[in-house]
Amino acid sequence: MKLFQSRRFDASSRHRQVYSAYEIAYTTVDWLAAVLFVIGSIMFLYDDLMHTGTWLFIIGSVCFALRPSIRLARELHLARLGETATETATETGNSPDDRRG
Repeated sequence: MKLFQSRRFDASSRHRQVYSAYEIAYTTVDWLAAVLFVIGSIMFLYDDLMHTGTWLFIIGSVCFALRPSIRLARELHLARLGETATETATETGNSPDDRRG
């Protein structure tokens, strides 16, 4: 099973749907981490908010750690979907419409 193939996401409509769902999750986690870090940074400027700001940094760090996990899960999911006629034809150098018997 080869992971992180550059065109696997475009192999079929199901591949595109799966890829899009994981891309939304990845972007959401990325955005959330950035927002938590910005808010945590502002809170860190005030002594009475420093404790809460520290927790926002920790939660933001966990979000950043989730990013590679989401990518790996996406690649494993795409790999489980299997090869399509398009992928097989590309690997053999034939067109998907070639029907040689």
